[in-house]
Amino acid sequence: MNHIVTVQDAVTAFADFMEPTAAELDAIEQEMPAILADVDLLDAQIITLDRTPTELDTRRIRRARRRALAARVAQLNLNAAGASLPGGAA
Repeated sequence: MNHIVTVQDAVTAFADFMEPTAAELDAIEQEMPAILADVDLLDAQIITLDRTPTELDTRRIRRARRRALAARVAQLNLNAAGASLPGGAA
């Protein structure tokens, strides 16, 4: 005879305490421009997977790569500006 038991992880998979915190949501929102730029880059690269890239495809990928890099740099600069030394020292 096989006993039927519940798995605790499956039962509590959608419990309230599993929701993201406000700090985690803020971190995601700060990273969203970089995430969207990476998605645009992936879209541009996916378009060229099954064909020879045209000049337009090459320019699209190059622009998307620059936007993704600029978004990452902006995010790093924002994080660096937000970080300060203890005691208010610069």
